[in-house]
Amino acid sequence: MLKIGLTGGIASGKSTICHLFSHHGVAIIDADIIARQLVKPNQLAFTEIVATFGQGVIQADGQLDRSALRQRIFSDPQAKIQLEQILHPKISEQLQQQSDALNVSYCILAIPLLIESKLQHSVDRILVIDIEKQRQLERLCLRDKMTVTEAKAMINSQCSREQRLAFADDVIANNQSVEKLNTIISDLDQKYRKLANSPTSGCQHANSHGQYTFSK
Repeated sequence: MLKIGLTGGIASGKSTICHLFSHHGVAIIDADIIARQLVKPNQLAFTEIVATFGQGVIQADGQLDRSALRQRIFSDPQAKIQLEQILHPKISEQLQQQSDALNVSYCILAIPLLIESKLQHSVDRILVIDIEKQRQLERLCLRDKMTVTEAKAMINSQCSREQRLAFADDVIANNQSVEKLNTIISDLDQKYRKLANSPTSGCQHANSHGQYTFSK
């Protein structure tokens, strides 16, 4: 089975692209959904997070206070590393297990921090959802009701746009109409199905540096 690692900066439109791929019957495994499940009360990751960061990251209803935790990790680089050490191995394990259980020609692993987590060799191709920095900033401020300073800090906590694009096999520039995006995704879907049926489809990603780019 061909594994496509879909990634992009925060507020780049990854969820929209995944939704459009799902219209083609493509199986989507979302690392964000896995992460939310892992931090539910009584889950191992939840227990480890509370043990590491204290009761201040728990809401009155017993759920994880994601906002408080987010503020903590963005104000303390060491806390960010600690959280990643708790979550990343568990997310990676779930991605592997869930993809291995599929019986399809190809699937998409939506991993926002694919490059940062050094998971690029766990997929066969990398599809980057690209967005101009100013538009990304505006979308993030509007979506999450953040100040410009907060949004910039969150964007800067991820790898740069240039670093992400350097690993890309395919790129979707998310500055187009839904109709154009649908056409691009339809073309990619056909390409991925052909690649999945080719003799070399089992080969893992080898940094083709954007050989197939859909950016206009």
